[in-house]
Amino acid sequence: MSRFRKHRGFTLLEVLVALAILAIAMAAVSRTASSSIRNADALRIRVIADWVAQNRLANHQALNDWPSPGIQTGSEDQAGQTYPWQEEVISTPNPTMRRIVVSVYSPDDANLKLRELTGYLVQYPR
Repeated sequence: MSRFRKHRGFTLLEVLVALAILAIAMAAVSRTASSSIRNADALRIRVIADWVAQNRLANHQALNDWPSPGIQTGSEDQAGQTYPWQEEVISTPNPTMRRIVVSVYSPDDANLKLRELTGYLVQYPR
């Protein structure tokens, strides 16, 4: 028998190459995951802004009010954040209808419009 056994295994170079490939793959996965998280958060904020706009229109319909033409502003708390909104009430050729354009802005940037929703109110005879 020979005094030296042949050990089989990976060389240091092979291990380093494998670690480099793994590091590159993990960086790509990390970048993709963080991008998905940012996109999901942006989508969540836009969905909540849509709820605010729908709430404004539904509130007018539920109260059966008849707002005069013009612009109103305010804010609504939703999901722990305050969303500024603007409503523009516009007369239509039909005197029993009003057009309402609701714009909802970002809680962080009042110049960033997240959602614009248009609805119509009808004044029913009483």
